[in-house]
Amino acid sequence: MNSMLIQLLVLAGVAIFLVLKLRSVLGTRDGFEKPPLPLEDTQAPVKREFEVIEGGPDRDITDHVAEGSDAAKALAGMKKAEPSFALTPFLSGARQAYEMILMAFERGDLDPIRDFLGDEVEASFSEVIQAREARGLTVEANFVGLKEMALQEATFDQVSGFAELTVRFVGELTSVVRDKDGTVIEGDAKAVKRQRDVWVFARKMGSDDPNWQLVATGD
Repeated sequence: MNSMLIQLLVLAGVAIFLVLKLRSVLGTRDGFEKPPLPLEDTQAPVKREFEVIEGGPDRDITDHVAEGSDAAKALAGMKKAEPSFALTPFLSGARQAYEMILMAFERGDLDPIRDFLGDEVEASFSEVIQAREARGLTVEANFVGLKEMALQEATFDQVSGFAELTVRFVGELTSVVRDKDGTVIEGDAKAVKRQRDVWVFARKMGSDDPNWQLVATGD
């Protein structure tokens, strides 16, 4: 056996020895393995402490009026007197009430809405309706939709518990006035007109009656 062959056998033996040694230390790997995680990822997660801030602004109020304003203070007083009261649901109900009351007035039939009218408003509406009937006039109206609605003012009397919420409406409707012969004397059934109203709703907070009443109207 020549010297070249002996050197090759020695080198092969050294290579086998090194492979076996590495396998005993590192183990074997089959297929894809994730690389070792960096040190900071292998440590136990750090528990973060968050401070809970209480007594922040009431979004149900500040979404509609300026924080710290007289209206905001009045609304806070209402909520204190009646914790179940919330402004956003009230405004949703006012939106529906606007259409219902307006259309009842235009049709000249107040019976379905009397529970929602204060005495002065009911008397004023009835007077206008009776005057139309005396002249033989009828109104044909169709509510198209509400373009704008916003809370304009809020007041609360802590002594009496009475609250007033003033809401501004901009509605769209078609309206036609006919005389006793059916002739159109005012309006156009195809023309949509805008109507601006400012209504004041009132209620005693904490009362068993949940209904707000319309106590004043304007524009």
